[in-house]
Amino acid sequence: MTEAASTDAMATDATATLADVAWGEAGLIPVVAQDATSGDVLTVAYANELALTRTLETGEAHYWSRSRAELWRKGATSGNVQRVRAVLLDCDGDALVYRVDPAGPACHTGARTCFYRRLTAGDGPSPAAPGIGATMGLLQRVVDQRWAERPEGSYVAKLADRGVGYVAQKVVEEAGETIVAALERKDDEMLGEAADLLFHLTVLLRARGLDLDQVAQVLEGRHRARS
Repeated sequence: MTEAASTDAMATDATATLADVAWGEAGLIPVVAQDATSGDVLTVAYANELALTRTLETGEAHYWSRSRAELWRKGATSGNVQRVRAVLLDCDGDALVYRVDPAGPACHTGARTCFYRRLTAGDGPSPAAPGIGATMGLLQRVVDQRWAERPEGSYVAKLADRGVGYVAQKVVEEAGETIVAALERKDDEMLGEAADLLFHLTVLLRARGLDLDQVAQVLEGRHRARS
C-alpha cells in the first residue's frame, strides 16, 4: 500500500467527538447532507451542538434553522426524514457531512436534491443531468420498496413471487443479450440490454438480502488494496 493510500485509509477509519468540532459564528457548523447510496449532495444546512447531538442520538438528521432560530428535524412535517448512516467531520473540524438514506425529496420544491440546476454562462441555469450514482440509487430504492410492498401489477413483485432461481435465470438471459448486441456492434441495443441487466442484477441482489451499496463497498475495498 502506498503512503497516500495508507494515509487515506487512516483518515477514513479515524474517529472524532463533539470536542473536536470547531463551532463557527453563533455556534453553528455547515452540514452537507449526502445520499449514502448515490453519493449525491442533497442539501446544505447548519447545525448547532443541540442539533448535532440529537442527530447522533436518534439516527435522524437534525439541523438548526437560522431563519426560524429553532431546532429542525428533517421530515418532521413533510415525512421526508433522513436516516443518518454516518456523520463525518472534516480535517479542520469546521464542516460536517451527514451520509443519509432519504425517505423523500430533500428540497422544499419537491426536487430530490436542492442542487438540481446546472449553472451556465448563458441567460440562466439548465437542468442537471442525473449521473449513474443518482440513477442506481433511485433504482435500488424502487426495487426495495416494491419488493417489500408487492403492489399489484409490479414487475418486481412478479419476480419476487417467482423466486431467486427465476431472477438468476433472467440475469443470465440479459447478460447474454448484452454480449450479443456488443458483438454485433448494435450500440443502441446494447445500452438497452445493459439497462435490463443492471435492473435484474439489482433485483437478484435484493432476493438474497443484498444491495448495490454493498457491491460498491467491495469495489472500494479492491480499489484501496490496489492503490
